[in-house]
Formats: sequence, C-alpha cells, structure tokens
Amino acid sequence: MFLKSQHLLGIRDLPSETISIILKTAVEFRKALESGIKKNPKLNGKTVINAFFEPSTRTRSSFEVAAKKLGADSINFNASTSSISKGESLKDTGLTLQAMRPDVLVLRHPHSGAPAYLSRYCNKTHIINGGDGINEHPTQALLDAMTILDHKKSLTGILVAIVGDIAHSRVARSNVLLLRKMGATVRVCGPPTLIPDGFEMIYGAKVTFNLSKALKDADVVMMLRTQWERQNEVYFPSIREYSRLFGLTEKKMKIAKRNAIVMHPGPINRGVEFDPQMADGHYSVILDQVSNGVALRMALLSLILGKEEGIKGS
Repeated sequence: MFLKSQHLLGIRDLPSETISIILKTAVEFRKALESGIKKNPKLNGKTVINAFFEPSTRTRSSFEVAAKKLGADSINFNASTSSISKGESLKDTGLTLQAMRPDVLVLRHPHSGAPAYLSRYCNKTHIINGGDGINEHPTQALLDAMTILDHKKSLTGILVAIVGDIAHSRVARSNVLLLRKMGATVRVCGPPTLIPDGFEMIYGAKVTFNLSKALKDADVVMMLRTQWERQNEVYFPSIREYSRLFGLTEKKMKIAKRNAIVMHPGPINRGVEFDPQMADGHYSVILDQVSNGVALRMALLSLILGKEEGIKGS
C-alpha cells in the first residue's frame, strides 16, 4: 500500500509526492481504457462497499464502475433501507459492514468528520472519504487536478478561480488544499455570506466578492452550485440577483485567459451558476471530469490495495 495511513480521509495530510503518483497512475489507467481494454483483473477477489448516506450520481457510480473494471465486487449500501432507519449508529453500521470483510469502504456522509470517526473503529478495512459534510471530497479534487493537467502543462504557477457557495462546499476545500499544495494560486469568489470568515487565513486562497476580479487572467474557472440542502437560512436576496452577480456568461469569461477552461463538480444548475450554453461550450471540460473520475478511482483503489505493478487488461 502506498499511503502512509490505512485510509484516504482527506487532502490535507496527503503529501504532494503521493498526489503525483495517484495522478500518474490514473493517466495510465485512462490510456488502457481508451485503448479498448474493458477489464483489468488486478483486484479479482476484492470487495468494495459504497456506503452513501447522501444522494450521489457521479461519485458512487464511478466508484462502482472503477471497482468492476478492476475485477472487484462492488456493493452499494442503501442507508435509507438499512438499520440506520431503526436507530443504528454509524459506528455499529461500520463495524457490521467491516465484519463482512470488505477490502474497501467508500463512505459519503452528511456530517463532517464521519470517515475519520469511523476509521477509529474500522481497522480491518480501508476507508475512502467519498465526501463528508462541508469538510472534504478528496477524490473529486484529485480528478479535478487530473483534468486540469489534460489542458495545462503543470499545476505549478497556474491561477484557479473557484466561484460560488464556498461556505458549504467540500469540493472547494479539497481543491484549495490540493492546488496550493501543488503550487497553484487560488482565488475564491462568492457573496460575502457564502464565504466563511477567516477562509483566506485558514486555506491560503485569495478571497474576492467581485466575479470580474476573480476571473482576471484565470487559467481555470471552477463553478460551484448553491447547496440549498445544507442551508438553513437565506444567504442572498434572490436566485436572479445571485445569477446576475456570480453567474458565468460568455462575456464574463473573456476576462479570463483565452485558453482558460471551465469546470464544475456537478450537479449543474443551468441558468443559475451558468448561462445554459456555457456548460456545453468550448470552454467546458465538465464531462471530461466525469470520465476522469473512473480512471482516477481505478488508480486509487489499485494503489490502496497495494497493486502497483504494470497496468494491463483484456
């Protein structure tokens, strides 16, 4: 196993050298997939459980596809139909799943710190953080870095603007941590009510409440949706006003560099953070992010389970 820890809980404690290994391995897996290889038997006999306590399309599906393409058995745990509905604790649920002897448990949970909490009790399986509350989403940041490197020579020295609901975004936090660790400069932008006090001091990203200033000379523009499901109060007067001030349009995008790319972790709210056509325009690499998610998670599962030998398949 290549990780210093048994688990992948976040970007904060992940060395830059390890990030580089993951990204390099993911590119090799993508090449194999693009060459027509349907399956790689590296993880035959292994079991991956996807325990998602929140809705997910991209992360859960890509982990499932990644595991199956590596020959592993992939099982989706449905929290809404489990003993959680009968009052079972996260600890007991985790220990129950571990007793079934899976090799990897991918956990998504609405509470920040849930994967780290469960890792204290589950020491016979690998836990991967699939997104915890507003804390982190490490595999999203890794696949985003992979996608950026498809279009930029290096992460070092580039300028990335992250725009939207920073306060409730685990994607923003993991991306800021990873990008700065790899030498990028990061600006975050949104309404003052959606950027936490002290964010610049804690994370080292430049904060602005003006979209034009955020986009100026940016190499990458990463848009985020407003996460209504995590909000218990009103953070701006109206969606219309938010879209006018912080929504990305073709005209506004011209402030960024000519070869800038536009990203979004999904799901997209067309007409809110984007003009509808922007998500499908020539700037957009959003579907590339989805495709890279499979190769990235294949690489991660393979490396975590200690299979670093040649990438071949059938």
